[in-house]
Amino acid sequence: MKVSADVRAMIERRKKNYSLEAPFYTSDEIFALDMEAIFRQHWIQVAVEPDVPEPGDYITVDIGNDSILIVRDDDMQVRAFHNVCRHRGARLCNTDKGSLGNIVCPYHSWTYNLNGDLMFAEHMGEQFDRCKHSLKAVHVENLAGLIFICLADNPPADFAVVRAAMEPYMLPHALASCKIAASIDIIEEGNWKLTMENNRECYHCVANHPELTISLYEYGFGYQRTPANEEGMAAFEETVARRTAQWEAMQLPSAEIERLADLVTGFRTQRLPLDRDGESQTLDAKVASKKLLGGFEQADLGGLSFWTQPNSWHHFMSDHIVSFSVIPLSAGKTLVRTKWLVHKDAREGIDYDVDNLTAVWRATNDQDRALVEYSQRGATSSAYEPGPYSPFTEGLVEKFCEWYIGRMAQYSNAPQTHDAGDTAPASHGEKVVSFKR
Repeated sequence: MKVSADVRAMIERRKKNYSLEAPFYTSDEIFALDMEAIFRQHWIQVAVEPDVPEPGDYITVDIGNDSILIVRDDDMQVRAFHNVCRHRGARLCNTDKGSLGNIVCPYHSWTYNLNGDLMFAEHMGEQFDRCKHSLKAVHVENLAGLIFICLADNPPADFAVVRAAMEPYMLPHALASCKIAASIDIIEEGNWKLTMENNRECYHCVANHPELTISLYEYGFGYQRTPANEEGMAAFEETVARRTAQWEAMQLPSAEIERLADLVTGFRTQRLPLDRDGESQTLDAKVASKKLLGGFEQADLGGLSFWTQPNSWHHFMSDHIVSFSVIPLSAGKTLVRTKWLVHKDAREGIDYDVDNLTAVWRATNDQDRALVEYSQRGATSSAYEPGPYSPFTEGLVEKFCEWYIGRMAQYSNAPQTHDAGDTAPASHGEKVVSFKR
């Protein structure tokens, strides 16, 4: 896709530690570029393994004009294909999810197995070669139960860096042995970057998220140190250091890894304690499910957060997992998909109550939707201009924008290249920063 001179100029003049210029949030031209340069070139988190628990189970996910079919095959592997028949292009699966034995086109009954091989195509003659008409595969990675796809011919190779770093953190929570207890889609009337920027800070949390801040430490939001809060911040930092040492001794990796801006597949993780002797992100900070995940025997294991560029964040606790995936729909409209997962043997109404399980993030998502929409409306004003980020609470917003502008610049200069070979050492920063989503 050709990048206009005006867009190139905006990319080149982007001011560090300031929000983006308005067209990055409002322009249809830039939205189209985002879909091509970001969502077609990078690893996009779109599902969790329990979306397709059994052979033949499938879901469909739309990325721009592309419908992607994600299915579990007979060998229990998760596969991804373009949801397009190789005959005349009809869409194969036309529901969001389901189960099937073979993949059968509803138009002329061309039939594919779960590996994507064309098995049956009537009336095509003796010279027809079925082997040349398999479904078009999409690159897929399963990271400890989180499913990522990439639409590029040559996806970024640095996913191996993410896997090596994150599997030790995530595997103890046994996401693959969970079930989806609830899933909610919301539409935010705002640009996807505003959704992600809002996620990357908690400057706004105390004033806007009373439910979420029950279980999150106030000083975990990122604060400017002052004489008035010095004692509280020191106590929080001592708690983090003490609990991190305890968890590490339990073989639960917890230290911060921050690679949000220096990798093509940017990510960050950290396990932090929860407030009020917290066990989980609930209205009383206690577990929402009596059936703990994996082999856990105690509930107060804090909250492990995992963020990925460009479109997801996840919270892993002792009793449940909350997974968020963001899909752009237009320059001013974004899908936010939230899934709550519990142990596959947990019994609804006995071990957990869905309303209690989802209460905090249902409220928080609705509050964040309003904040994103306020920001989108402001970006359309003639008075809008990029404003400065707080160096204490919005550093990770800057990391997101730095990553985004870097990827856009890379695409503008060389649309088909990646700098995925970057394997610089991970940063284990001393600064403790928590942000809510």
